[in-house]
Amino acid sequence: MGVAIRIMRRSIGAFFHGYHCFTSIAALLIFPASASLLLSQAPTPYSTTVLETISCRLRSLFQAARFPVTSTFFPLLNVKLAQTAFSFGFTLPFVLTFLLLAKASIIHIVCGGTPSKRAPPRLSSSLRLYRSILPTHLFNSFLVLSVNASVFAFSSVVSNAADVLGLSTSNSMLVLSAAGAVLYSVAVANTTVICGLAIVVSATDNCCGCIPVLKACMLIRGRVKTALVLALPANLGVAAAEALFQYRVVRQYDLSGKLNSSLLWEALYISYVHALLVALEVIMNCMFFKSCQTDCCSNWKNGYGHHEKLEPEESL
Repeated sequence: MGVAIRIMRRSIGAFFHGYHCFTSIAALLIFPASASLLLSQAPTPYSTTVLETISCRLRSLFQAARFPVTSTFFPLLNVKLAQTAFSFGFTLPFVLTFLLLAKASIIHIVCGGTPSKRAPPRLSSSLRLYRSILPTHLFNSFLVLSVNASVFAFSSVVSNAADVLGLSTSNSMLVLSAAGAVLYSVAVANTTVICGLAIVVSATDNCCGCIPVLKACMLIRGRVKTALVLALPANLGVAAAEALFQYRVVRQYDLSGKLNSSLLWEALYISYVHALLVALEVIMNCMFFKSCQTDCCSNWKNGYGHHEKLEPEESL
């Protein structure tokens, strides 16, 4: 817990040290992705139709897999998965361009710049890192999809086994649904942390694809608790911004039926706050990566020195 708090403090200090650079990146690059994400969660005639189609397809898929669709947990899961799939497709062009370029710029500033002077990175430097980040992000998307599919497949096997053993009562299915929700949350949380660290590894080590993910798994070994504690405040902040957008913008628009200037400015402001939180999350990933590197180098040096001391004794 103490290590996570120190990394948070360093991340906030780095953010304010390069305040003008990070706020500019958030306004110019992250803002389009944040705005598209918030808009994708707003109910519109087009999005409602698409969400209903996705929900029907998912329900048919789960029924074919003999998933317990009658469970009280399933409707919430179905709606959430449909919303996630729609948001992923709606924001994909902005994520693959603006957001990844913003991450490349932030990583270059935090991991590549000197502490005394954090100048805005050149476009050529950001594009060089972008070429490594893009394949890694695509592999991360495939990894997240695979984890989701694996958890749902395991849940389907467990529910079918419970049905065969005669444990398909309402109370038993409720317990299994709750256990599946916990398992899903743990799996997605660990995968998200690894994917976030893999983006930083791909930019700093100039590698792409599955290699950064494997390196991230090695770095995070023994530090999973710290990584999850670091991810919690950033995710809560982003979720709070999304909820605020729903309450202050979407709800007011539904009540009034028109988009006035004050509502528009409030939507822009909340989108900018969301972009700042995303930038801070990337900075925290960079600081966590540097902390992991420092610990690994320290452990390697201690082990190497201990090995050097043992060699004369072993030769006797």
